[in-house]
Amino acid sequence: MRRSILTKVTVVAATSLLALTACTTDSSIEDPPTEDTTASAAETEPAAEETSSDEWFVQEVYDDQYEQRSATFEGDPEQPWLQYIDGEMTDTAEYAADGAQKACFANASISNPWRQTGWITMNEQLKALQDSGVISEMETRDAQDDDNTQIADIDYFIAEGNCDAFIISPNSTAAMTPAVERACETGKPVVVFDRGVETDCAVTFIHPIGGFAWGIDTAEFLSEQLEEGDKVIALRILPGVDVLEQRWAAAERIFEENGIEAVDYFTGADPTEIKDILADELATGDVQGIWMDAGDGAVAAIEAFEDAGADLPVMTGEDEMSFLRKWEETGITALAPVYSNFQWRTPLLALEKIFAGEEIPAEWILPQEPITEDERGDFLAANEGMPDGHYAKFGGEDMEGYPEVWQERQIP
Repeated sequence: MRRSILTKVTVVAATSLLALTACTTDSSIEDPPTEDTTASAAETEPAAEETSSDEWFVQEVYDDQYEQRSATFEGDPEQPWLQYIDGEMTDTAEYAADGAQKACFANASISNPWRQTGWITMNEQLKALQDSGVISEMETRDAQDDDNTQIADIDYFIAEGNCDAFIISPNSTAAMTPAVERACETGKPVVVFDRGVETDCAVTFIHPIGGFAWGIDTAEFLSEQLEEGDKVIALRILPGVDVLEQRWAAAERIFEENGIEAVDYFTGADPTEIKDILADELATGDVQGIWMDAGDGAVAAIEAFEDAGADLPVMTGEDEMSFLRKWEETGITALAPVYSNFQWRTPLLALEKIFAGEEIPAEWILPQEPITEDERGDFLAANEGMPDGHYAKFGGEDMEGYPEVWQERQIP
């Protein structure tokens, strides 16, 4: 099953992430990476016309993720970060080790609220595993959304030779593949999570169901709410990342099948760009729907309609608190798709199992369930007091630092 995700997604036109000037930072909990809160493509002009997603659409993977949306997950539903879809398992007996081990984490960035929330949760999980004697330290290097920086970071870890295991959250798909393969060649366990690469050499690839599932959930929702001929504006954050490209590849096809006119723009998650794009679109005609491949800027999208005095759209955002609150305030018809933020716990818990020599899923597929209008109130209540940049399905409620660490939002 893992190979279907990692190697069947062709990246003929995989554009490298639009990079900002970045520097590599050595870090651990005691010595954290420098925070970069600028959206990774914020300096990029938005696309002025529709873009093709044909290069990223793979029917077999689409079909798999369509079915996985209703799959039965193994494990305790109270711990979704440890659940998985039954499939191929990896024997990790060769990696069994005594005593605390050092993890080396090559992170794409903490440049947006979703990644910042996950990074906070990951560090809380790290503290717990340090207390239990599983991990001695986690040396982290933050690529700040730059492919070349992350390649250098991974090669630094390899050359340093002090890593007992590698965790990699790839910046982009194709560009990171050779560096991940070099990490695998060290003979140390490699855990890839969040975004994929074009190799299956890692011990496990951890991710929610995937981009196609997001695209299916959101485009089907909008198509059910809208009528043939209605117009949807798709606000995309950046090109070249598999899960983001797959979200749009699935959505675009569903819109076409339902006669929905959909025009997409890259925004870099910049609120000003989002408002400018929608102001121009609303000046030339009605817009009935908003589709987003990430929740950053969802509130700005709603505000653009308010500023124009236009009827509010049907829309999909994400489980970021700012969107959930604006959704409740305005009463719009909406859905909050989820790319489960609790996945940031799973790589460290995977290492715990690997160092114990336990089997783990080769492709560790986590639950990915959108928040509906019926559920919105429960998630708002459960996350009361959390900042707007927090994500409702962060999965840290059972950790020692809850809720203060996430409320204070001090990026480690």
